[in-house]
Amino acid sequence: MHHDTSLIDIVAVGLALAFVLGALANRLRLSPLVGYLIAGICVGPFTPGFVADQEIANQLAEIGVMLLMFGVGLHFSMQDLLEVKWIAIPGAVAQIAVATLLGWGVAWLMGWSHLHGIVFGFSLATASTVVLLRAMEERRLLETVRGKIAVGWLIVEDMACVLALVMMPVIAGLFGPQAGGESHSFGSVMASIGWTFVQLGLFVAVMLLVGRRVIPWVLERIAATGSRELFTLSVLAIALGVAFGAAALFGVSFALGAFFAGMMLNESELSHKAANDSLPLRDAFAVLFFVSVGMLFDPKILLEHPWQVLGTAAIIMFGKSAAAFLIVRAFGHPKATALTISASLAQIGEFAFIIAGLGVSLQILPPTGQALVLAGALISIMLNPMIFMLLDRWEARHREEVQVQPEPEVQPGPPLQAGNHAIVIGYGRVGSELANVLRDRGVPVVIIDDNSLHVDRAHAAGIPGIRGHAASDKVLAEAHPESASIAILAIPQPLEAGEAIAKLRALNPALPVLARAHSDAEVKHLLAHGADGAVMAERELAYSLAEMVMSTPAYRYANRGDVAVPPV
Repeated sequence: MHHDTSLIDIVAVGLALAFVLGALANRLRLSPLVGYLIAGICVGPFTPGFVADQEIANQLAEIGVMLLMFGVGLHFSMQDLLEVKWIAIPGAVAQIAVATLLGWGVAWLMGWSHLHGIVFGFSLATASTVVLLRAMEERRLLETVRGKIAVGWLIVEDMACVLALVMMPVIAGLFGPQAGGESHSFGSVMASIGWTFVQLGLFVAVMLLVGRRVIPWVLERIAATGSRELFTLSVLAIALGVAFGAAALFGVSFALGAFFAGMMLNESELSHKAANDSLPLRDAFAVLFFVSVGMLFDPKILLEHPWQVLGTAAIIMFGKSAAAFLIVRAFGHPKATALTISASLAQIGEFAFIIAGLGVSLQILPPTGQALVLAGALISIMLNPMIFMLLDRWEARHREEVQVQPEPEVQPGPPLQAGNHAIVIGYGRVGSELANVLRDRGVPVVIIDDNSLHVDRAHAAGIPGIRGHAASDKVLAEAHPESASIAILAIPQPLEAGEAIAKLRALNPALPVLARAHSDAEVKHLLAHGADGAVMAERELAYSLAEMVMSTPAYRYANRGDVAVPPV
């Protein structure tokens, strides 16, 4: 029986090719996004070989957009923005304006309409969250002043894109081809915009009055059942259900509805669990989204419009970065901070594809514009690591020459008293209990966790904490393993734990290392990477329960070899 369908084709071939090329890009120290986009180009209609169904790809991409926006809302932090609001808000707005004007200028030179030019320019104005956070985490900059500014800047850009998703259909209806060439008075334009904001206001009001209470309440009840499958399903149902309801009832886009669903869920204590449980599916559909975007790219544009491609890349990598540099310097920040912000913003990503795709579907951006955006994204994401390498060399060369004021970390927590201390990697349910027990018994403890909420919780408990990936050399160096007495890996990810163990062994070969496992295979993996011991949680739990069973009156005599029957 023949089971081959267009849906299976694009999911199987698209994900497999994205995996291979994404892994290759990561091996070359590029963002995996480059690999995903190239995978889309390979299965697109403009390259020979297998061609995926574009219509089905677009539908899968729509789900990917919703889940991407849900993730943005789930991690949206107004607190991060408020900490640097005096520079992030005006700086990001000014930089967006400069990038939009530069894009409009390139579009004008190509003979496009003003509307096409504005949409094209705006799609070049926002940076990729994935690329920026990865670069910041690698350099341990997220908790510094410049890291906070970069993240706050990105939040403002995200908010601007969310607003654009609301306004673009209105603008298309008034001034695009859908308007049918009709002239509109100022009053009719304001009425259309006003009605859009009324619909948006009603949706926001419903989400604040009802969603803020109902969504956390539903999650708490589902979590109480103890069913992981139901909890994951409830998270996805909320994300996609709110997105669908927003479009069906209030005329709001799917993407905006999913964004607000994530924001409401962010206020729940279960938001971290919701993020973790939905992450695999979000990542899978996000990959399909990037593959579908790559399918739209015609490589011939590199030959037919080379100067336009170079101009687009120059706007992304130099135009808006120069604007960001001047803005940050104007606010009195050091040159190193200004260069870091500029390097962080010298690329585009997810929102650029969403804005450009929506523009093409609404006929307010020509397909050539979308191809130029994709070409600029590929070039900028590929070259962004090189820009950061140049920045690192500049900082190393000028560290003594340029007087840069130290940038204190925000909420650094208790200081680490290095020497005979214990390193606990992971501050979740297991790690937090372990760290508290060790501290109560007089053992100096430092924890490592990549979740900022976990680190903040450790700081509040008086425990020094380091935020970052456990397998990062710089993160491990901050924990001073060379003078530690022991390291315990309490994270449930064996691959990450194995990599961290190997690096700990390289830094301090004599350091005792213990790890956590959930199967015999994981135990073997951890021991092979250098762990001195691995505790299999389920087995230890079974042993503890067995000891408790054997200490009950019914079986107490069996422990002494007597008849295992209590006296009558």
